[in-house]
Amino acid sequence: MIELVIPQRRRDLGGFEVGRVLPHHGGKMVGPFIFFDHMGPVEFAPGIPRSVDVRPHPHIGLATVTYLFEGEIMHRDSVGSEEVIRPGEVNWMTAGRGITHSERFERARREGGRMHGIQAWVALPEADEEMAPAFAHHGAPDLPTYERRGLWARLIAGEVFGARSKVATRSPMFYVHWRLEAGTSAGLPDNYPERAVYVATGAVETNGQVVQAGEMAVFAAGKPAVVTARTPSIVMALGGEPLGQRFIEWNFVSSRKERIEQAKADWRARRMKLPDLDHDEFTPLPGQLDGQGE
Repeated sequence: MIELVIPQRRRDLGGFEVGRVLPHHGGKMVGPFIFFDHMGPVEFAPGIPRSVDVRPHPHIGLATVTYLFEGEIMHRDSVGSEEVIRPGEVNWMTAGRGITHSERFERARREGGRMHGIQAWVALPEADEEMAPAFAHHGAPDLPTYERRGLWARLIAGEVFGARSKVATRSPMFYVHWRLEAGTSAGLPDNYPERAVYVATGAVETNGQVVQAGEMAVFAAGKPAVVTARTPSIVMALGGEPLGQRFIEWNFVSSRKERIEQAKADWRARRMKLPDLDHDEFTPLPGQLDGQGE
């Protein structure tokens, strides 16, 4: 029933590592999900340098979805948002025709502590790629939860098994956080053509195949998809309707290559507005000198 297993590739972001799962070679997406990073887990010491932060940078054509298991991040963006995200909450930032934002570890700098979470990008439908940028923060009450013996689940975004998150999405999708005790099974919905699970901690088994921590299993369409935890596990279940081909380069996603080239030129020439409350730093385009044009 598993079509593909994608292992994470570790990436050093200059102070902590992420496990990058998507994009996968060949442009593989899972429904609208085009990017998937497992952040940490990492233990920050008090006084971490500002170089660990994610400095202001741009996006087009996508929505970023930030979800934490542990820690805290300060988000600031070019539509005027300033919002702290904590475990069990969602930051959903719609880039549309263009947005810039920063992500700062300000509490960890003051106090130290663990950071552990997922950042995903969801591609926008073609009709919405040039929509106005926007930001929404959702607390735990907006995200339905379900519990039975050995299973706890939170619906982060989309719709599944009759439940709907209050996070506004632009295409049919689902995104769920599961906590599974050893021996507990959970099933994916069968009404979405593209579905996957990512094992953040622990290990699960499906049809005799084991999926370890740091791996994403992509399931065949139209087939039952049930996983059973071999150990206590944290699993992210995701999927949805496909959107068609998307191109991705650096922080830009689009159905048109020329639109990505335009975004690169706009960022290089400083035509994209920086966050209102965090505009003194700048992430250069790869290959561009820090803060300078080519």
